[in-house]
Amino acid sequence: MPPRDYYEVLGVPRNASEQEIKSAYRRLALKHHPDRNPGDASAEERFKEAAEAYGVLGDPDKRRRYDTYGHAGLGGAAAGFDPTIFSDFSDILGDFFGFGDAFGRRRGPRRGSDLRYNLDVSFEEAAFGTEAQIRIPRAERCATCAGSGAAPGTQPVTCPTCRGAGQVTFQQGFFSVARSCSHCRGSGRIVAEPCKACRGEGLLHVERTLQIRIPPGVDNGSQLRIGGEGEPGGQGGPSGDLYVFLRVADHPFFKRDGTHLVCEMPVGVTQAALGATIDVPTLEGGKAKLSVPEGTQSGTVLKLRGQGIPSLGGRGRGDLHVLVRVVVPKHLNAEQRKLFEQLAKTLPVPDLKDRDKSLLDRMKDLLS
Repeated sequence: MPPRDYYEVLGVPRNASEQEIKSAYRRLALKHHPDRNPGDASAEERFKEAAEAYGVLGDPDKRRRYDTYGHAGLGGAAAGFDPTIFSDFSDILGDFFGFGDAFGRRRGPRRGSDLRYNLDVSFEEAAFGTEAQIRIPRAERCATCAGSGAAPGTQPVTCPTCRGAGQVTFQQGFFSVARSCSHCRGSGRIVAEPCKACRGEGLLHVERTLQIRIPPGVDNGSQLRIGGEGEPGGQGGPSGDLYVFLRVADHPFFKRDGTHLVCEMPVGVTQAALGATIDVPTLEGGKAKLSVPEGTQSGTVLKLRGQGIPSLGGRGRGDLHVLVRVVVPKHLNAEQRKLFEQLAKTLPVPDLKDRDKSLLDRMKDLLS
């Protein structure tokens, strides 16, 4: 009897997505699993049929061949029920029937977990770099027992339940399933006489002080990876890493744009009209001379080269962009008013052709 159409078996359309196929298979597998239907040969057959269908439709290459040529295009790739489909059960069914233990866990050395630390730094520290001390709470291998969990002078012994295999095998329906040994927690060994310092855990919870270097040019959200400073690995495996996430405080005067700095400087009417040299604060705390050209308009951006943020990695430095704001006096005394009135008689009245186009464009953007 020829096999049924795999899309029909899973109850999905031919244009079903990968997630729809996976969900349909999971639903059928849970419904017809032999453990839920003991002694039901029909349910067992439907369970196998669903696994076979998913083995093809869940594989993009096999699905493509099946869509083009049907069952004939698969050759021996899907000749009946394929037991290797259960290697995907940890993803499809999770630990519902114990498949996570059988296929999802590995014995032997395992890399330790990574750790995260959030570090607050000032605007200047991020720009020019600094060194900081941080305290990291973490687990470390017990020095008394060298991480074995066994009291000094003793050694862990082979687990009598799994005989050192780390897994126990039992019959589940029509196939065998291996599950992590609960007696030794998958290690294959047990501690007969626990270490008193760590109570047999092999680990101690400590606070470790680390001195870290923050390079110049880092920004808010930058990450620093410190290798080997994470949690210790299992079964003698390597330690994880420590990731330091930087949170940079705002500056009251400067704003950052990549490696450039932006600030706003007030300039008097006469300075803007006649031109002037003004002092602009720098990030180091000093002052830099900035030439304001004659006739400078409010909103003009002038540049001080090399007064920005150092590039991360030491490749140059950005610039300081100074936004000029022309300040018009709010209150004039009698003499000042007279002078302005005399000046007004000699100056043309501004019209539309004198407008600041760039400023007008920015206003349009704000209003749109």
